[in-house]
Amino acid sequence: MTNNFTSISPYKLKDNFFDALDNGWMLITAGNIDKLNTMTASWGGFGILWNKPVSFIFIRPQRYTFEFVEKNDYYTLCFFDEEWRSALKFCGSKSGRDYDKVKETGLTPIKTPNGIAFKQARLIIECKKLYADNLNENNFLDMSVALKNYPTKDYHKFAIGEIMNVFVRNEK
Repeated sequence: MTNNFTSISPYKLKDNFFDALDNGWMLITAGNIDKLNTMTASWGGFGILWNKPVSFIFIRPQRYTFEFVEKNDYYTLCFFDEEWRSALKFCGSKSGRDYDKVKETGLTPIKTPNGIAFKQARLIIECKKLYADNLNENNFLDMSVALKNYPTKDYHKFAIGEIMNVFVRNEK
């Protein structure tokens, strides 16, 4: 990590994550400094599970980032200031199979203790995967949710990760 970040406890986070996810978005990133992929996400959450601070993320299997999250034990969640909105739009609409997202967006990958994140993030949450499973059509109690969000039945896989490290960018 660079000196641009300070490590804090997840219990010290001040973000409104309803707003940060729904309106600000985040990048889910996995891999290493040489080979990584990232995608924009606005679905997910944070809480306490199994007596640990956790995040939960959702990725459709056809997304290139899915392969990276599957192959790696850690993923990061990066949150950005509004000035990076166009980069997040790009990362959410273009595939890393077809584009070099780092080159196209100007984002700078940096190593975290166990993964990869971006220098421009205002907040980095590094997570170790604890559990993963596929959403199952038969388990929807309100089928209108499934019909609205999965018309082609391309259900997300979700991962629950223990929050291992939190880094906040130092003020400029």
